[in-house]
Formats: sequence, C-alpha cells, structure tokens
Amino acid sequence: MLVKVFGSAIHGVDATTITVEVSVDKGIKFFLVGLPDSAVKESQQRVRSALAYCGLKMPRKQITVNMAPADIRKEGSAYDLPIAIGLLAASEQLKSDELTHTIIMGELSLDGSLQPITGALPMAIQAVKEGFKSIILPMTNAREAAIVEGIEIYGAKNLEEVVRHFNDGEHLPLIVTNPKEAFERAYTLSSVDFSEVKGQENVKRALEIAAAGGHNVILIGPPGAGKSMLAKRMATILPPMTMEEALETTKIHSVSGILPPGQALVARRPFRSPHHSISNAALVGGGSYPQPGEISLAHHGILFLDELPEFQRSVLEVMRQPMEDREVTISRAKHTVTYPASFMLFASMNPCPCGYHNHPSRDCTCGPGQVDRYLNKISGPLLDRIDLHVEVTPVEFKEISNDMPSEKSESVRQRVLNARTIQQLRFTDHPALHCNAEMGSKLLRSVCKLDESGRSMLESAMKRMNLSARAYDRILKVARTIADLEASEEVQPRHLAEAIQYRSLDRGDWGK
Repeated sequence: MLVKVFGSAIHGVDATTITVEVSVDKGIKFFLVGLPDSAVKESQQRVRSALAYCGLKMPRKQITVNMAPADIRKEGSAYDLPIAIGLLAASEQLKSDELTHTIIMGELSLDGSLQPITGALPMAIQAVKEGFKSIILPMTNAREAAIVEGIEIYGAKNLEEVVRHFNDGEHLPLIVTNPKEAFERAYTLSSVDFSEVKGQENVKRALEIAAAGGHNVILIGPPGAGKSMLAKRMATILPPMTMEEALETTKIHSVSGILPPGQALVARRPFRSPHHSISNAALVGGGSYPQPGEISLAHHGILFLDELPEFQRSVLEVMRQPMEDREVTISRAKHTVTYPASFMLFASMNPCPCGYHNHPSRDCTCGPGQVDRYLNKISGPLLDRIDLHVEVTPVEFKEISNDMPSEKSESVRQRVLNARTIQQLRFTDHPALHCNAEMGSKLLRSVCKLDESGRSMLESAMKRMNLSARAYDRILKVARTIADLEASEEVQPRHLAEAIQYRSLDRGDWGK
C-alpha cells in the first residue's frame, strides 16, 4: 500500500513542502531515498524503537520511503514523525483520511516522545500558502507556529497522541497564541533604562538620533566612560517592532534553533553582542550547510561590536556589502541562500591601545605611531558606512554622584516614535523602507533638499574633511532625521551642522 504524508524542509528562512511517500510491499528490506542526510537515514532506528515502545508494529515487509522532490537535500531528524505516521498508514494501522491536508513534523525519541525541531514558523507560513488545513508539531514548537493565522496548529507530546488523533478522534490540543501579549511584555520586562546613565548628554542625544533614523553609530572613548552601558540601553529607546518585523525576525531565530522553548514570537528588537574572536562565517552566516550569522540574527535590531579594532580585519570587511544591501547571500557549489540582515551597527572602541589618548587627566603611554596604527585597523570604507562617530569623554564625579533623576527611556522613545511616524508617512509609497537610514540616493535627493546656505556649508565640510560621496549621503540622512525629531519639513543649516559634527573619525587630525 502506498501512502503520502506531508512534511516541510527549510531553505534559508523559507520552507518547502516535502512529500514523504511510504510504500509497503513484499520483501524484507528498508529503502530511504530522496537525498536524505545522515540524520534522516538514522530515522529507521528511532522509528523502529518508538513504534515498539508505543505498542505498535514495524511492518515486516519491504519498506520504501521516498522524500520528494528528490533534488532538495533533506536535513535533520524532524522527518521521524512523518515517516512513522506513513509506515503506520501504509500498513493499515492508522487511518489516512486526514493526511492529505495536514503537515506533520517532529523528532522521535526511542520511547516515542517528541523532541523540539527548528523552523516551525516558516513551515506554518508555507502550509497556509499551499492551502493545508492543519499542522502537527511537538508541543514545544506549537506556540511559535500558532502565530500564523488561517491554519490549525496541534501540539503533541508523543507518538501515541498523534496516533489517537487520527484513529480514535481524540484530537490533539489546538494551540492558540495571542501576539499582543508578547508585544505588551516586551518593554515591561526590561531590566535597564537610560535614566541609569549619568551625564553623557551629548552621547544620549546622538543615540536618540541614531534610534530615530536607524543609523549606524560608533562610540570612541577611554575605558570606563560608559560605552558598553549606553549600548545595552540602546534597545530601550528603539520603537516597538511591527508584526511584520517580528515575524521576519522570529523566522530567522526559528531556523537557527535559538528561539527559547515555548516562546511564540521575538517581540523585542534583538541585541546581539558577539565576541571579537568571531569568524567570518559566524558573523555573516555560512558553513557547509549555510546557517544565519550574527548580522541576520540582529535583523531589525542591534549588532553591538565592542572593542571594534580587536576584531579581525577580514571579519569586519565582510560586513560592508550586507550593511549596504541589508541582506547577505551565501553561495555554495550546489545551492545559494539569502538571509535578511537589516541591522543597526553599534560599535565602540578606545582611542588608542592604552585607552587614554586625548584624556583630560591621564597621559597616553602609547609610542609614536601606535595611535595611527590602532585607528587604521578600522578601514575607511567601513567607517564610511557608519553614520555617527561620537566621542565619549570621562564622566566627572559631580555627575556620577548627582542624585537627580535622568530622563527615562520611555520619554526618549516617545520622541523617537514621533520621528518614525513622520518617516512612515514619507515612505508610504515605499513599503520596503522603514527609516531614513534605508533610503536610496534617488529618494534621498528628493526629501533632503538644501537651500543655498546649506549647500555652501556641506561643500565646505566636504573639502575640509575630504569626505566621500557615501559620507555625503550619510550626512544628509542624519540631517533629515534631526529635522524629523524637530518635526521640521525642511532640512535647515543647523540640522546639517549637527550632522557634520558626527563625522569625528573623518577628520584627518583626530589621532594626532
């Protein structure tokens, strides 16, 4: 008897429906075909043990399992459950009436219990597109998939429950998730706040601009000035994620297998902080079978690179193209995948190896040329792609000991939200754009028109600081964001002046 059971395969951050065809015929052999990897081939032993433990019989005949389409590589152990259900249906131990409109995925333990899988959310999204009525998943992954509307999500704890679901009418629990609850908890669970940062008003202003426009930022200052502290509180002033952004981010975390068990949605903007020993593939994605890297895990959030010069130069250089295109394409001999990577880069660094160059009260101990060599670890093309260069000075004692409350993240976030609302109206005809930092050159020229004094000021800065065309665009984008924070329709010379001052590392004498 031939039975078809439907599963799903992950390619990049999207899913492809897989047909698991099981045929039971005369003979004694077991064949598993359709380009399975080692983990899929090992399913025979797991399925055999799980069936025996649950009091079910492994057919003592020739079994052929084909996973179509055969040109797509099948990876992982999540095909255990559809193979087991197909065997039972083909040997007439299970009713197959409902199998035609159900996606089934799950890894089996030897005792028949179900283990978590990766990629449940894109599987559910694809199932809705193809008109399936329901999907059966391990209970741990069911809440994640239940975010998708238009399909019934059933959560199972073991193989016996799935068998009773089809045979005895004892339906598995229908899982329902309320995404609003996840969004409501997103900011109430935060343990940090901008009000905890003493002093540094000029830096807070720069970070507010960065949050309002989605701009990349780098902080340069001595040890203990508060760079890391500010970075960890940056997420508290960013606008809440939209449902569309949350789904995109959750898909990436889902296929990477880092979504916490039972969590339905990534409702808070990601904050990724990799160590400076990270490899190229771990940062941008890759491997023999490509997986998302840190820049994709930070999609719609923040990628914090602390002590930027300590990263290998080759690692930093591979970020340049994704920072422009907001996606990264990983190419291998047999397949190519593209991962979204629309992140805000937040970098920090000391001004020199000892950390005290230009310090107001401590002497720099670096030798001749060391400061320049240290700064040259960050290439010009990479700095060109960072919109705001902000110098951080040491906090004085009177500011540290001041008990007066500072402005809370909630207040700053409200101003950021107001600016983002203006940008949303501006980009009504450009649904792919979310903030000023994502504008292309053509659109930038139409929304950042300068008067004569503004053009003269920018021309003078370009010549004095020897700025590139890319830096010119970055200055205009930052100036547009500053104007949005003031609800100004036009970019005024004062907005340009403030944007220009955030190009500290473009000054030729900065390290002198």
